[in-house]
Amino acid sequence: MSNEQAVLTIVTGAGRDRFVTAVFAVVLISAALYFGRVVLEPVAFVLFTMALVEPFQKAVEIKMGKPIALILTILLTLLVLSILVLAIVWSIGDVVHWGVANVERFQSLYLRATQWLDGHDLFIMDLSSLNSSSFVGVFQAVAVQANYFMGFTLVVFLFLIFGLAEMGDFKTKIEALDKKMSGWSLLETSGQIAKKIRKYMLIRTVASAVTGLAVFVFTLSIGLDLAVAWGIISFVLNYIPYVGPLVAVILPVIFATAQFESWQMAALIFGSLYLIQFVIGSYLEPMLTGTALAISPFVMLFAFLIWDFLWGMPGAFIGLPVTIALFTIWEQNPSTRWIANLMSTSDAASDTQLAKTS
Repeated sequence: MSNEQAVLTIVTGAGRDRFVTAVFAVVLISAALYFGRVVLEPVAFVLFTMALVEPFQKAVEIKMGKPIALILTILLTLLVLSILVLAIVWSIGDVVHWGVANVERFQSLYLRATQWLDGHDLFIMDLSSLNSSSFVGVFQAVAVQANYFMGFTLVVFLFLIFGLAEMGDFKTKIEALDKKMSGWSLLETSGQIAKKIRKYMLIRTVASAVTGLAVFVFTLSIGLDLAVAWGIISFVLNYIPYVGPLVAVILPVIFATAQFESWQMAALIFGSLYLIQFVIGSYLEPMLTGTALAISPFVMLFAFLIWDFLWGMPGAFIGLPVTIALFTIWEQNPSTRWIANLMSTSDAASDTQLAKTS
């Protein structure tokens, strides 16, 4: 079939109907995800966490039985979540307390920046009403978000307890569905999804740990206050693609400018932190990833923007794992494999075609 005939098929008859139906379905699904985010966000995080802890639970279950495995998995998850939440809340609290105690420095920094911009005839926002209470309000808003994060984590953990308890029954139901299906296996696909998500999180965790350690050592060496907090914040924000590393660079620079009152020092810190993020993000992560998660960078960026729009900050974090899950489903299902080929890098697509022909 020529290209003209293919286009004609799409815009007329059954092809047009399928296209309209697909667009309508995408709109409905997006609306459901957006308006149902209060319920769907915790569920997505629970499934994500279950994929991470499954190997541990399975290994303990073989040696000690299902009840002990469930208890130990829950305790391990609680320990990890508690350490993560306490580290985040402590670091944010430390930053907020430092900012409130030095709010006059930030006000002075703003006035100097305004005078410089005004002296060079550059556009500035009208913030004449800005005062000390305004800066305190910003820091308080950050503290409120930290409290929301703690509540969200608690909800996810409660959901997780029930999810882990029913994991075996859920697998049994999937096996029953597999017997009624042909062409692809839901159980195998879910296993592939969990495996890829674990590899993604391992790579992201290693890169985040290296980033946090490098930021801590650098900020400590130059005498920047809150070095431990900046290391923890860089570690956490590195889990959020694109936006997280940018915020992890800009935030310490703002505080450094207020502390040192020197643009040269701020420029040095900005360049050094950006170099750390660039080296790790552009060289270490791709080297560790290889072709295992060979999704097109454009698709990853698009997915990040879509999930950030639908679910906000939680979506920015969970968006790529969800995209990995969808990519794996499309890759395993013969009828949607062409979508996975479009989303993957050229090398991965070539490998897929080679595997199909061999």
